[in-house]
Amino acid sequence: MSFRELLSNPSRRVFLKAGAAVGGGLIISFVLPSGLRAAQTEETDYTPNAYVRIDRQGRIFLTIQPVEMGQATYTSMPALIAEELEVDLDQVTIEHAPADDKRYANPMLGFQVTGGSTSVPGNWKPLREAGAAARILLVNAAAIKWAVEPASCRAERGRVLHPASGRQLSYGELVDTAVGLPMPDVIPLKAPKDFKLIGTPAPRTDAPGKVNGKAVFGIDVRPEGLKVAAIMLSPVVGGTLGEVDPAPAMAIKGVHTVLKSDNAVAVVADHMGAARKGLAALKPKWNEGANASVSSAQMIEAMKTASEQPGIQVRKEGDAQAALDSSAKRIDAVYQVPWLAHACLEPVNCTVHVRKDACELWLGIQVPARAKAVAAQLTGLPEEAVTVHNHLIGGGFGRRLETDFVSDAVKLAKQVDYPLKVIWSREEDTRHSTLRPYHYNHLSAALDEQGTPTAFTHKVTGGSILARWAPIVFKNGIDNDAVRDACGPYGFDNLLVHYVRHEPPAGIVPAFWRGVGHTQNGFMVEGMIDELAALSGTDPFEFRFPLLKEHPRAVNVLKSLKEKSGWSEPLHARQGRGLALTYCFSTYAAQVAQVSVDEAGNVKVERITTVVDCGIAINPDSVVAQIQGGTLFGLTAALFGDITFKDGKVEQGNFDSYRILRINETPKLDTFRIDSGESPGGLGEVSTVTVAPAVVNAIFAATGKRIRKLPIDSQTLRKV
Repeated sequence: MSFRELLSNPSRRVFLKAGAAVGGGLIISFVLPSGLRAAQTEETDYTPNAYVRIDRQGRIFLTIQPVEMGQATYTSMPALIAEELEVDLDQVTIEHAPADDKRYANPMLGFQVTGGSTSVPGNWKPLREAGAAARILLVNAAAIKWAVEPASCRAERGRVLHPASGRQLSYGELVDTAVGLPMPDVIPLKAPKDFKLIGTPAPRTDAPGKVNGKAVFGIDVRPEGLKVAAIMLSPVVGGTLGEVDPAPAMAIKGVHTVLKSDNAVAVVADHMGAARKGLAALKPKWNEGANASVSSAQMIEAMKTASEQPGIQVRKEGDAQAALDSSAKRIDAVYQVPWLAHACLEPVNCTVHVRKDACELWLGIQVPARAKAVAAQLTGLPEEAVTVHNHLIGGGFGRRLETDFVSDAVKLAKQVDYPLKVIWSREEDTRHSTLRPYHYNHLSAALDEQGTPTAFTHKVTGGSILARWAPIVFKNGIDNDAVRDACGPYGFDNLLVHYVRHEPPAGIVPAFWRGVGHTQNGFMVEGMIDELAALSGTDPFEFRFPLLKEHPRAVNVLKSLKEKSGWSEPLHARQGRGLALTYCFSTYAAQVAQVSVDEAGNVKVERITTVVDCGIAINPDSVVAQIQGGTLFGLTAALFGDITFKDGKVEQGNFDSYRILRINETPKLDTFRIDSGESPGGLGEVSTVTVAPAVVNAIFAATGKRIRKLPIDSQTLRKV
């Protein structure tokens, strides 16, 4: 069971109330259900955590917890309201929710967080019900004004019409009457066949501001009196600041002061250029601490040793060991995935103004209430005295689920009396990022005499994210994120999954990374499935079908992909196609990668074909965009992603040493969608899971060489 599944058990009932908005108008407040919050059934328990507000001008505002970080949340969320409210998409304006865990909890995770591909699945029903409730109240208000039956009226594009008499009133003209009406006991929702917006391509509502420069990201804010700080943290992870002479920095024009904290030094200036020049002039001395001799090789060797321990049993079906021992053919393999940083286009930053009785933060973060709590703790202020202004995020991928950069910024801002914008350079962001953990996994699988799979075992070894980040769901020593997808969607009569928790040295922080456990175990499982198919002499598509009896949607995805990808078309020498499948975040997706490998071992990914069944697509264009973005993000990691340590320091810094995919390296991307009619699944992390195994399986088809460790090493693929 995944972290997402553990936390999501939302009530079927969505609690709604109608009332008067401040300044006039109608407000529909409602409680999004939560797996970590008891259902609120008593009037006194009612604490709304989302709002639809319609003012007297007919303008519609939606206050909701998901933040926009490139995933089109600010297009999909208003579409859910607009569909049932019978208005156009551009008539709904999104307003940022304040930082408040209780009032603005994610309906699937129980606290205020954007992540886990939960925004659409969690809000799919509640937002439509709120829109439908508002529409019913407005129609009833019009019927009262006209002394007619509500059934004789209909809503259309922000107005209520009475076709028989030709009368009509705008929503703005009806809100004051609607405020006094009781909430309907039954709130029917549209059937999918009646959707006008959902399922129809729509321009992204946040695109114009990003094109014309009006969009405000965290790094853009400029409160009055602002000064800018460039920060340097201890190069050795876990180290602390020793001594630093501020004089060289103070000699730089525009520099105001040098600030210190336990593990960092920062130069404050009028602008970033002066701050960075000042920082470069400093020669701080560091107390390197216990990690001064830590290297990647040492940590991997320690993980290898740990992986040989029995571990904790997570899942058992049949007798896998007996099936392995009696098998006709078997494979025993070690698969490894590296530490990975997030490399968001917008490096982490936080602007803080600490006053005697209040504190304000300006930033883009996936957990605004956690940022608020951190600031309150460090300043000694009550949480109600801390205000978080959450802005658009220039890339999250899990990095902004953390508050380490908030802590560093608040510690510095406490030392000055003006707003301080603390910006991490690309190098600092990479070298001090939280990291997707290294995994060193043992897998075994077996076939009988007929080539039918009989057993599958998977022992996962790595650090735990949940033990630190969400201890409430870290139970019995098992990190359910680390072991999710440990056998994929496949059904094996004999299955065994174990987990060995092995933490890196203090200061190296295992953290979420756009799919996390799925991206790690998906690579390994799909690699092993491909190995089994090759060992049995069976086509990789045909080999999977008998293992997917419980997943007919997966079978449909694979059948479509086999046709769309041109799987059977002939290829040249050292060209190959590879297949990978995933079921994650309630979405089924599969990819075929077509690659070529030259004689020097260089891999060129030529084409990636994706078929996805995410249920009902709110905006089909966003489905394609999410698949493309996730594919390129995951392909970058498969080809280049590797954070390594030497003498306790991260060796990578900017994009010259922590490579990302370049335009001329981008393959042709073809994306196809199956509309199963099911409720929407998550999408932002799906193709990040499948691309690495699809590519390495294609490399095997092209070269006969099996890759079990990422990133892909071209040296091992040279023709000899």
